[in-house]
Amino acid sequence: MCLAIPGELLSVDDDDPLTRQGRVAFGGVVMPVNLAYVPKARPGDYVLVHAGFAIAVIDERQAEQTLAYLTDQKLPGGAV
Repeated sequence: MCLAIPGELLSVDDDDPLTRQGRVAFGGVVMPVNLAYVPKARPGDYVLVHAGFAIAVIDERQAEQTLAYLTDQKLPGGAV
């Protein structure tokens, strides 16, 4: 099963189209994410991340609903 997690884009570190990276906050965890697939994403946007790649920009409400749903699922190991 593939799972993409929403997070808030905090910063963009590089503007090269292929190596563009940013820091994304997932709750209390901040991770580096490749932004090549979302060239218009800017700090403050919410992005959907799968395997280290942001694959879509989503609105804040959709991100909060998804995170609430995942939290309610009580995933093993307390993920999300």
